[in-house]
Amino acid sequence: MKVTWGAYGGQAAVIRLGLPPKVLDTDALSETEAVELDRLVAAVAPAAGEERPGRARDAMSYTITVEDGGRSTTLTRSDATMSPAFAALFGWLEEHFARQ
Repeated sequence: MKVTWGAYGGQAAVIRLGLPPKVLDTDALSETEAVELDRLVAAVAPAAGEERPGRARDAMSYTITVEDGGRSTTLTRSDATMSPAFAALFGWLEEHFARQ
């Protein structure tokens, strides 16, 4: 499974402008990390098509694309529309990339 993570907008938009999204291949993870990431992705997947209304001034937008077995799912949320499951996945990815 390959996961691509990007953050856009907000007050730091100029700083992030032009930065490529971060990519994570589960083959590079330990078995424990890969299982946890798979669990987090599975928790978000049922709500993939649900968009909750809401706007917030200077809100960040986040895109997580999951490619697995020839299928690709893109999840996009903002600070104002983030579900708890998306927040958990986002937080895990953010923490993982901060360690690199």
